[in-house]
Amino acid sequence: MPLKNEVKELEISTGHPDFWKDKVSAERILARIKTLRERYEPWEQLFATVETLQEDLEVLKELNDEELLVDTSSIFRATEERYKKLLIQERLTEETDPMDAIITIHAGAGGTEACDWVRMLYRMYSRYVEAQGFKQELLDMQEDEGGYRDVSFQVSGAYVYGLLKAETGIHRMVRISPFDAAARRHTSFASVYVTPVLDDTITVDIKPDDIRIDTYRASGAGGQKVNKTSSAVRITHFDSGIVVACQNERSQFRNKDIAFSILKGRLYQYYKEKRDKEREATAEEKRDIGFGSQTRNYVFQPYTMVKDIRTKAETSQIYAVMDGKLDIFIEAALEAHWIKS
Repeated sequence: MPLKNEVKELEISTGHPDFWKDKVSAERILARIKTLRERYEPWEQLFATVETLQEDLEVLKELNDEELLVDTSSIFRATEERYKKLLIQERLTEETDPMDAIITIHAGAGGTEACDWVRMLYRMYSRYVEAQGFKQELLDMQEDEGGYRDVSFQVSGAYVYGLLKAETGIHRMVRISPFDAAARRHTSFASVYVTPVLDDTITVDIKPDDIRIDTYRASGAGGQKVNKTSSAVRITHFDSGIVVACQNERSQFRNKDIAFSILKGRLYQYYKEKRDKEREATAEEKRDIGFGSQTRNYVFQPYTMVKDIRTKAETSQIYAVMDGKLDIFIEAALEAHWIKS
């Protein structure tokens, strides 16, 4: 197994007397070993389970053991599910795929209805994160009547960015609005940005002359949630036009650190996408990968449907999707990317 051989070679290097002289390099090697182990060890465990299943099947051929049949069937289903997850992980090969992610959701036009849509999407992603066993930390939230104008949160776990990166785009909802006394159907939009939390292996150069940093008082629901000092931070990057803000923490320094982390991830995506677009052959392909292109439709009335515009994946189980069941769309996006590459 090539990955296992690479780990052995790297582990030999850790025993060198000068290994820790370059601390940054040493930490990168240890991180690489950890990443590689996380890739091949689950496969070894899976193969061992398959061998056990084969042995159990041979026994079942000879014996009519109902209890063994039930146990074997349960193990088989769990193994099948594990195989699917490992197969997905094998398709996450880009350098940022293993990293954590920051998800930012902005309300589009539509006032209260759009802010409620942001609240619903935030709940949807939170449920997905919880089901996957990932960790979540709220970074910024601007409340408004009916929901949120903006919300940003960091998700931590194995291959979080790789799994969620295709969620970036415009999410459109159609429903009969609970805020409309006439019970008319409304269309609302929200933009979702998923950016990687870059580690030390990726450098994004941000010069002081390239940005403007503004500080201001946080705004929100009032009371204890609003800091009376200018702790909120907004960073504008001139060349790309990217603007990021953070106001959730009471410390201006903490808000600035979070804003810079988001900006670095956005800039990495911006310049990577710029290079990708230059390599694209047709305008149609450019639209397919365009940042901020319409991604998904959620229809609550007169019928129920969620349909991804790019991959064509769809389901009528809209309430399951809103409860965090996003696998159908995540798997379809990874499959499409795998075929294309």
